Amino acid sequence: MDRYTAGMEILERIHRESYRKLRDELEDVAPDLSRFVVEFAYGDIYSRDALDLKTRELVTVAALTVLGAEKQLKGHVKGAFNAGCSREEIIEVLIQMAVYAGFPAAINGVAAAAEVFRDMEK
Repeated sequence: MDRYTAGMEILERIHRESYRKLRDELEDVAPDLSRFVVEFAYGDIYSRDALDLKTRELVTVAALTVLGAEKQLKGHVKGAFNAGCSREEIIEVLIQMAVYAGFPAAINGVAAAAEVFRDMEK
């Protein structure tokens, strides 16, 4: 299976809406960038066997919290749910980031997750 196909299979499972939004945002400006995300991030990295998809999403939630990447964090919080994570697991990861990234990052991460939780209940 080629990188693009492997990446799209994973994206369809956990980030269908987020990827489509990204693709649409980049289409007129940098269409290759969305393809790179599919091929590299998901086709090369997420498709590796050493970690399951749930673990990969929790690690990604942690990393995006540390970076303060709120837009991407929201997409990955939803992706974490789609990969089998519970709210409690996601919140626990966000709380742990207070140790490594500080309370502001953890608080902002929890606020982003809370927004995703509310949207998912609608």
